[in-house]
Amino acid sequence: MRTKTVTFRHLWLPYLLLAPQLLITAVFFLWPASQAIYYSVLQEDPFGLTTQFVGLENFRRLLADPLYLESFLTTVVFSVLVAGLSMGIALVLAIMADRVIRTALLYRTLLIWPYAVAPAVAGVLWFFLFNPTVGVAAYALDALGHDWNHYVDGTDAMALIVIAAAWRQVSYNFLFFLAGLQAMPRSLTEAAAIDGAGPLKRFLTIQLPLLSPTVFFLMVVNIVYAFFETFGIVHATTAGGPGNDTVILVYKVWRDAFEGLNLGSSAAQSVILIVIVVALTAIQFRTLERRVEY
Repeated sequence: MRTKTVTFRHLWLPYLLLAPQLLITAVFFLWPASQAIYYSVLQEDPFGLTTQFVGLENFRRLLADPLYLESFLTTVVFSVLVAGLSMGIALVLAIMADRVIRTALLYRTLLIWPYAVAPAVAGVLWFFLFNPTVGVAAYALDALGHDWNHYVDGTDAMALIVIAAAWRQVSYNFLFFLAGLQAMPRSLTEAAAIDGAGPLKRFLTIQLPLLSPTVFFLMVVNIVYAFFETFGIVHATTAGGPGNDTVILVYKVWRDAFEGLNLGSSAAQSVILIVIVVALTAIQFRTLERRVEY
């Protein structure tokens, strides 16, 4: 069987087609990353009048700072909860949507809408729902016997940002899970049903193994999302409070730079954050990909 190969009549055409994407990558990723590495070895005064080369001193101070280590632990807990909650809910909704025949398009459209909401807007929405004074959700929890107040309770504050971040990410995960379920041959589940396998057994033995590439991909994406793209949610809901209970790494980068005016430390934190995400992604590919069934 002969395979078709694509050839270009001009040698410069492939590079021209790649140029827009390479330009975007260079301007919005490579250049900011190089600037973060450059400023991470410098120490500037708050007004930017004097600059001093300090080498790795910014990194040494961070790794010896209890507040930074606490922020790292907070980020790990936050990321695990967001990824687990958003993927779990999305998988359940995808299974339900896969079985819907009538009004299927409307059902799927309504489930996709939350992903179009900006992180800051999602944060404000959940902030009002859980506002201790006027929030509907806070009122319902109070009726159930829980005195909700994320202004003074760190657990409530963490729950608030986890719910807001997971709610926005559910739609993204739902799309991939639904696409994976609909791509499966119906003959497999029908044959299992004829053999007497119930819905749960069919899901665990047939559908879930076939979904493993999707689960693997979404796990990586959700971890990166929790580390990088949740600044707006934290800023709009808890602003890192109460105290430092909800200060995740990406929020601490902003706080130290724009409130503390410590640009060197903030740049060093950015570099560490990038290294952490790259390392987590590499670990996930090396450990989890071996168990994925393609």
